[in-house]
Amino acid sequence: MDHGGSREQLRIGACLSLSGKFSRFGRQAAHALGVWASLDDAAEIIIEDDGSDVRQLQATLPGVAARSDLLLGPYSTLLMRAAGDMAAEAGWLAWNHGGSGDDVETAHPGHVVSVLTPTSRYAEPFLSHLAARSGLLPQLRIAHGKGKFGRQVASGTETRARQLGFTDLRVGPADEMLSGELPGNWVLVTAATFEEDTQTVTCARALPRPPHLVCSVAAGVREFGEVVENPDGIFGIAQWFPGTVPPPLLGPAERTFLDAYHATTGQRPDYPAVQAFAAAALAAHCARQVGSTSPESLWPAATALDTSTLFGGFKIDQNSGAQVRHQTVLLQWANNEPAATSPLLSASS
Repeated sequence: MDHGGSREQLRIGACLSLSGKFSRFGRQAAHALGVWASLDDAAEIIIEDDGSDVRQLQATLPGVAARSDLLLGPYSTLLMRAAGDMAAEAGWLAWNHGGSGDDVETAHPGHVVSVLTPTSRYAEPFLSHLAARSGLLPQLRIAHGKGKFGRQVASGTETRARQLGFTDLRVGPADEMLSGELPGNWVLVTAATFEEDTQTVTCARALPRPPHLVCSVAAGVREFGEVVENPDGIFGIAQWFPGTVPPPLLGPAERTFLDAYHATTGQRPDYPAVQAFAAAALAAHCARQVGSTSPESLWPAATALDTSTLFGGFKIDQNSGAQVRHQTVLLQWANNEPAATSPLLSASS
């Protein structure tokens, strides 16, 4: 797996959800990797379907790893948690573009390189926006779904909210947050799977006392507007959004990627596509820089980087493995389209 020349052919492999509950975003990641390979002059992409299922991933990933020089993780915190465990046990290094869970990013230093803002920091831009508004801070209700992802987002949101001076807080499962005595002025933050999140938003807006403001993780992708009726005014949290990142220090420019992606798919990408593209660019850069694809060489190369891609900032804490430079982007829906509230913010601050 060693490559002495700087532009020798690299085989980059990944298990992605081409079917199942994560497929709407797994397919975007697969398209993006194909685009990346078309822009790189010496790369081949190997993709197998994990079916959005942990057992299928566990059965398929070893074969993909054996055929690949560089291994990218799957989409979703759930699947990446399993992939990280497998990487540590087998001695692989997996480039994590799809699992933002804090426990996923920090579970296996030396075996997982993450490009994503950890879940505990997801809601920071929304809370800062809310705290900057004039007047008394409203009651904040933080709803989470059934999985660890939503609970980690909720826990991090609560911690940051208290640091910003919020004192009237409620945290719990979505059905509990939408029941009981509701105040006249309250704000809802919700984090779960896409399906759970959109259902929570729909139910909350139908209440006799709906929230004054809503911030939803699901509202960070354009498909939110196809599922939630009249989404205008709702805030979303995205790992990336067009026009919010300065020109990258490493890899292709945003416009180059967007044009190539549209030419290939006829669609506009959401952040699951861009984070996969960035992971491939970073992995290939490190391999070519050190002339090796061994984990023992790639890990120090990755942790030495302090750079940016079209996805935003990149820097790894070499002790914990957490991504510490990338930041989420706050969006707000208007005219049935999401728009960034702070363009050119996420990679410059």
